[in-house]
This record gives sequence, C-alpha cells and structure tokens, in this order.
Amino acid sequence: MKTSVIGFPRIGAHRELKFVTESYFRGEKSTEELLAAVREQRQGQWILQEKAGIDFIPSNDFSLYDGVLDTAFLLNAIPQRYQDLGLGDVDTYFAMARGYQGTAGDVKAFSMKKWFNTNYHYMVPEIEDTVDIKLRSSTFLDGYRQAKSLGIETKPVLVGPFTFLKLADFVGKKTVDDVLPAILAAYEDIFKVAEEQGVAWLQLDEPYLVRDLTKEDVDLFVSIYEKLLPKKGHLKVLLQTYFGDVRDCYQTLTGLDFDGIGLDFVEGKQTVDLLNKCGFPQDKTLFAGLVNGKNIWRTDYKRVLGILNGLSQKGHDLVLSTSCSLLHVPYTVANESKLSQDVTKHFSFACEKLGELHELGTLADLADYEADDSYQANQALFAENQLRVDKGVQAAVAALTEADFKRPNTVQERQDAQKALFQLPLLPTTTIGSFPQTKAVKENRKHFRQGEITEAEYRAKAKEFIADCIKLQEEIGLDVLVHGEFERNDMVEFFGENLDGYVFTSNAWVQSYGTRGVKPPIVFGDIKRKQAITVDYSRYANSLTKKEVKGMLTGPVTILNWSFPREDISTQEMMYQIGLAIRDEVLDLEAAGIRIIQIDEAALREKLPLRKADWYSDYLDFAIKAFRLCHAKVKVETQIHTHMCYSEFEDIIKEIDAMDADVITFEASRSKLTILDSLLANNFKTEVGPGVYDIHSPRVPSVEEIEETLRLMLTKIPVEHLWVNPDCGLKTRGEKETVASLKNMVEAAKNIRAKLAC
Repeated sequence: MKTSVIGFPRIGAHRELKFVTESYFRGEKSTEELLAAVREQRQGQWILQEKAGIDFIPSNDFSLYDGVLDTAFLLNAIPQRYQDLGLGDVDTYFAMARGYQGTAGDVKAFSMKKWFNTNYHYMVPEIEDTVDIKLRSSTFLDGYRQAKSLGIETKPVLVGPFTFLKLADFVGKKTVDDVLPAILAAYEDIFKVAEEQGVAWLQLDEPYLVRDLTKEDVDLFVSIYEKLLPKKGHLKVLLQTYFGDVRDCYQTLTGLDFDGIGLDFVEGKQTVDLLNKCGFPQDKTLFAGLVNGKNIWRTDYKRVLGILNGLSQKGHDLVLSTSCSLLHVPYTVANESKLSQDVTKHFSFACEKLGELHELGTLADLADYEADDSYQANQALFAENQLRVDKGVQAAVAALTEADFKRPNTVQERQDAQKALFQLPLLPTTTIGSFPQTKAVKENRKHFRQGEITEAEYRAKAKEFIADCIKLQEEIGLDVLVHGEFERNDMVEFFGENLDGYVFTSNAWVQSYGTRGVKPPIVFGDIKRKQAITVDYSRYANSLTKKEVKGMLTGPVTILNWSFPREDISTQEMMYQIGLAIRDEVLDLEAAGIRIIQIDEAALREKLPLRKADWYSDYLDFAIKAFRLCHAKVKVETQIHTHMCYSEFEDIIKEIDAMDADVITFEASRSKLTILDSLLANNFKTEVGPGVYDIHSPRVPSVEEIEETLRLMLTKIPVEHLWVNPDCGLKTRGEKETVASLKNMVEAAKNIRAKLAC
C-alpha cells in the first residue's frame, strides 16, 4: 500500500531554521545565505522521506515563518502599509509576520491565532479594499523543482481557497463575494502553472471543513470547487482535511471531481461511520489518515490494519497517510540520548512515523500480517505495562467533591477586601510574568545542565537576576511586580520537571510560531508534586520590595495542553491530577506571604473541540473545574490572576468568567481588541487586562499609541476593573526594547489617570 505524509517539521533536526532566521534578523546573514539554508534544509527532508519509502512526499510545506502567511503572500494579499515600506520580498514578508520599525517606516504585524486545536500559531491574512488578489509568482513550486532535480517527485502543498477565505480578516468594505472571482482566478493560475511544470498531484489543505459549517459555508465551498476543478486538466488534486471529520459536507465533498480526498481517522469521530453509511467513490483515492500526527506514542498496528482491512474489503483505492502534518511532533527520537530505551521505545516522532508508515504499508499488502515479525514486535510493545502508576494520586482524584472547586466568597467580597489591602491606583500596571532571557540567563542554565556548576550556584545566580529585575521594575514605576522567571526554561517544562509522572526530552522541539519553539514534556504516568517548586524564588523576590510581587504558576489545563498526553486515561483525570499538584503550590505560596498569585491558563481555548456539540462534555465541564481546583482554598484577600494567550475567546467569555479568578489578562493586541465587545456584552465581572501592546514584535509602541488603546478599552471596561499590561510574557524580547516599551506603558497609564482625575 502506498503511503503519504501531509507535511513535515520545518524546524530541522537541531532547530537549524530558527538559528539561521534569527541570525538574519540580527543582520548577521544575507538574504542569499538565508535562502540557501532553506534549500539545504528542505532537501534533507525530501531525501529522508524518500529513503523511508514514502510515496507521496510533500513540498511547499516548508516555510520561513508560517504556511498561511506564505499563501497570503503568494496570492498578493499584502496590505498597502507593508508595500509602502519599499522593502524586498523577504523583508516585506517578515514585516507582515513580525512588524517593522526602522528607517522605512513603522508597521504592526498581522494578527496571530491558534491553528485550529493545536499549539501552533498562524498569521491571519488581511484582505483590505486595495488588495489586488492574484498569483504573484510560481514560488510555491520552488521546492517541487528543487526536489525534481534530485530525482524526487513531490506533491506541492497549499492552503485551499475555502480555508484561506474563512481564516482571512476582511478589514474594509469588501466581502468574500467581492474577492472570490480573483481568488478563483489565482487558483486557476496555480493549477495551470503546476500542470505546465509536470506536477502529478497537488495537495490543497481544507481543514476548515472539519468545523461546524453553515449552509452558506457549504455553498461557498461547492461554488469554489465546481468552478476550479474543471480547470485542473491532467493535474490530480488531493483535497486534504485533518483535525476532525467532515460530517457537515461528506456527501457533497465526495461528489466533487477531486482525484483524492484525505480524511482524518484519528480525531475524526465520525469518519469511519461516514464511510460505512455513505460509501466512498470508486473513482477517487482515499488518503486514510491513520498515523497520529499530533502525539508522540507508537502506533498500534492492530488498530490501523484492522481499519485498513475493512476499507480494502470494500474495494476502496487506498493510500495510508498521517492524520495531519507532522509539524506538531518533534523531529526524531534519535536525538534523545538521555532517556532510557525503556521509555523511548514507546515514542514515535516525525522520523519514526515515516518508518511506521512504510512498515504498515508493507503489512497491509500481506495476506497474513499477524505472522510478520514487525507486527508481533509492535503488539508485544503494547502488551507491556508502560506507564507509572500512583495509587495515592488516583485516590485523591476520586475523593474530590464539589467543595474542592468553589471559593466560598463572592466576587464582590473578594474585590472589596483586595482593594482595601493593596491600595493600588486606578489602571494598575504590571507585566505577565517573564522578563527577557538574556545570554547570561541562558548560560547559567546551560552551565547547570551540563554539570559545570552546582544547583546552589545556579540558584544563587538566578536570585541575582531576580534582584536586578525587581530593581528595574521599581525604576520603571510598575505597580505590581514579578520575579522575572529566570529559573525556568519554559512555563510548562519547568513545572513538569518538578512533577512526578513526567519525562523530559533534550531536543524534542516543536514549532509554536516563526522561530519560536517549545519542548513539550511527556505525561508518562500519574502526576503529583514532588516538593515546593517556586516558593523560594517568590519569597526572595517579595523580600526585596515593598510593592506586591506576583507568584507565577502555570495552570493544569495549560500544563496538560502543552504536554504530550497519555492515551490510556481521560483528559479529565490528567487535568485533576495536575490541578491537585498546583493547589499544593498555591497554598504554599500563600503561606509564604505571597498575596497575588497568577495561575496562567494560556492554552485554555486552544484544545476546545472544534465541534460545538463536544465543547462541554469533552472539555469545558472539567477544564474550568480543574482551574478552580487550584485556588478554591485560598483566603478572601489572596488575589488570583490568570493569563490567556492568542485565541478566539469571544465565544467562551461566560466560561472564562466562571473560572472565578480575580484578574484575567488576555493577549489581545494582535486581534485588534475585538474581545472588548464580548466582555461588555456579557457583563464580565472579573477584572481584566487586555494586552496594550504586542510582545511578539520587536517594535516599541509609543506613549500616544498606548494611550489611544487605553481610551478605547475604557469605553468598554469600567475603569476600576482595568489593568494595564503587555499582552504576554517578555521572555523572547530584547532588554532595550522591553525597557523602552514598559516605560512608555507606565507613562501612558499615568497620563490617563491624570486625565481621569481632572
């Protein structure tokens, strides 16, 4: 059986793309050197997949920053403010991704949102009235041509027109109907150029089809492809879906003239039922997404081959595929030398999944695959008791009652007590938690991990950074301080390292956005806190100032959502286990004199099921309770903060309010503060701090710019409920830009206070 990969990690085996791109940002690499590195990286990926025996190898899945941004650039969806900079293509592209502040001008970046239900961020295309949609060039075939020169046939990958239109932000008067003719013309040109170049298969990704679709959505999808597909000529078009099933349009989709259709059998709850009930056309190839592209566990061959066998018996023309792009898993287990074989034998990262695909494809063609050694070895692995069990943890979760999830005091009672205690000014200023991870901070951590300094020396140095950070914040004039988080590498991995039940990799990096990578820990058993995690650092920071210093924690939902989870127990069980561990830390911080505690739930929204019917039973009913479990036992005076990163919060505002925090900060600057209307409409009771400037860009916002933002916020939020803060942590920013931005933020808040007092 033939095999297919939807997409491959572009980060590189050792994050090569990150380092060369950041060198380019610093002016250390030329455009030519950057693009040469790209060519080298993607060439290695094609050769790797060819050697693994993959039949349908993707090209154009490699990106300098983001695939959706690539598509916008290809379609000439470049807003005028970026064109006016007069930069070259590469720098214009990066200006759209990161913003630009320099001699050519000052522009903000595109908005950024989570890519469906993943931990990856995409750049939101902007369709303004002046944009002239057209195919700018044939660069989407650069990879195809390069691979062809090596003797490797690939299938170019593009975001499909339907998904592109549904994800785009129409910022002027134009609507989808206005730009649809131009979009169709551009994709017709894509078909034409691809056919002329000899492309056999073109993959169009349409993941939006797995969301809840209206009749208008389906009609738009049909109108697009009824017009496009007659133009494909000899080109074969693969319509690829992932992250769920296509229950709202299955029969419509299969009735269109696609040559292949890719369906997700891992997250697609109804995929098998749809095939059984409605069948599948004999004149099309079914790309069956059965190897999980989002988690790192070995594939159960029995399950996959059972499904493939059932499909084959019905006479379907089959290709075995990943369930989604392998972008969402690390590069290779081979880079993990510190973990024991007893652990790593259960893992399958991107490179290992190539081997699984090939092996499964071979087994599927055998009359008696159960007798094959590779099948038997796989099943022997799954027969092992692989995960760590803690009966005490399981009993603690089973003993939870409703009282463990509810604070006894009302919101108003808590607000009154906290305002009386803290005596903060109107529009109190703070940050989200982390400060820049300087070279010295990184070197301290590196020396400790390599055994060059003792733990005591490491902690002493971290406290020096904390002291400097407290002093800096007092000089800037912030009202509520943080300790800077210099002791932690990552907001999830750091906590995972201090919890039983986790294992940690050395090099298992996954792209989050652009050059930003994360190294998710892996849940390998029942979870509990081993000892106090942050108390010593928080107590030390608190001793250095008379101002309030926030204790900084990561919440259970985010810890789990940014980990690779187990697959043998429920998500609810894992969240409650982590919630109990964080509760222990919260109560220890409170006992140590920390009166403001932030429990970040940056990832609350991103694992919300894509189908609204599943929101509550499959997620929200227990995710909200897992957060409340952390803080339900604190005193009325203890102020609980939380923070949420880029996502679409408007549709779960009531649920967010039900988290029962005292203050919630949102990453909002890149989403044009659209959340404000939802807060107003839902009579949001919690105090809020929507981010006043974008920390994912190196540009420094002016005082006037922040004042304007605050004035807008005050039209929607009561002044006594509004906090002033950046939109996320400052870990990835440089020191100079951070200080300048925070000084401007504090000055803007003071100016607005003065005007309010008049």
